[in-house]
Amino acid sequence: MVWDRERYIAHSLFEYTGREMFCELFGPLFALEDEWRAQGASEKEISMQAFDWDYVPTVRLSANVGAITGMGKKVVEDTPEYQICIDYMGRRTKLCKKSATLPLPLNYPVETPDDWEKIKRWYAFNDKRINKEKLLEQKKEIAGGKLSVFSMVGAFDQPRQLMGEEALCVACYEEPEMLHDMLDTFADTAVKTIEMVGEIAPIDMLFVHEDMAGKSGPLFGPVQIREFFKPYYTRVWEAAKAYGAKLFSQDSDGDISPILDELIECGLNCIHPMEPVGGNDMVELRKKYGKKICFKGGIDKHALVKGKAAVKRELEYRLDSCLMGGGTIFGLDHRIPNGVHIDTYKYYVNLGREMLGLEPISGEGWERMAF
Repeated sequence: MVWDRERYIAHSLFEYTGREMFCELFGPLFALEDEWRAQGASEKEISMQAFDWDYVPTVRLSANVGAITGMGKKVVEDTPEYQICIDYMGRRTKLCKKSATLPLPLNYPVETPDDWEKIKRWYAFNDKRINKEKLLEQKKEIAGGKLSVFSMVGAFDQPRQLMGEEALCVACYEEPEMLHDMLDTFADTAVKTIEMVGEIAPIDMLFVHEDMAGKSGPLFGPVQIREFFKPYYTRVWEAAKAYGAKLFSQDSDGDISPILDELIECGLNCIHPMEPVGGNDMVELRKKYGKKICFKGGIDKHALVKGKAAVKRELEYRLDSCLMGGGTIFGLDHRIPNGVHIDTYKYYVNLGREMLGLEPISGEGWERMAF
């Protein structure tokens, strides 16, 4: 079913709108598509269009608050196994074609505070960061029911792109002034950009991508969230709220639960994908946090690899009554893994819909809900 922005916002803020929401956040891993073809799946099933997933059409507001470097991607080496490139940040990257969809940086532009000073201009504000003509077109789409999303750069993710994870974590202790300056710079540009965007089109959701955790927990702890995240997040969120934003959503894989208190203090009120294998149990977290934060995802994707009996057990546990009535967007906790049989996936879809009291599949379509 296609949701409009008003209903989606209300549902995310724990208002019961007469229906639960059941979605597919990310879609299949790329190798799974060939597996499904070999198993007789239709192209409509492979594209997710056959499953009538719930989604809200979105407008990614025409604004860029990230690094504007003036550099383009340059391919250095391309083989059947991998591709070596120089990317838009000047990093040398390697993409292993048979096992990954994202390239891995092999070096980074910032090793010292002096390096940061040299590239700080990448994040300077100017009015070319927005496209006014496009925003006027988007305003009409928003009036027609689409959800408007303003993306900010991550407090962890963007410094990680500049420094790498290990150097970033060390910098919390050895170069905190540099990190504060990075985040102040990001905030300055984000707030000024929001003010320009907000004068043209309404903002419904502030979105941030972090991916700052794994199975063993987050790479920043409560102390770092309060010191580095909170001033940055709070400043940008307050600016977005001034132009109508109701939702502040974060994407972070892994076990995010040890810092959920602090993220909520920063203003966050939606989070995904809530991976159970990473240690997140949204049933228990709902009992702990009540209506403080909306969960998206949360259903263990690995259960689908194990077969229909495992799928049934997983759904019986995750579709708990405490998660019903708003504040939960049910879905798998990341991409559909390789090894999931198309028949098991269809079983998951149909059983989940039945348990949530949804109507039979009508083939209405799908839109990626990972925002």
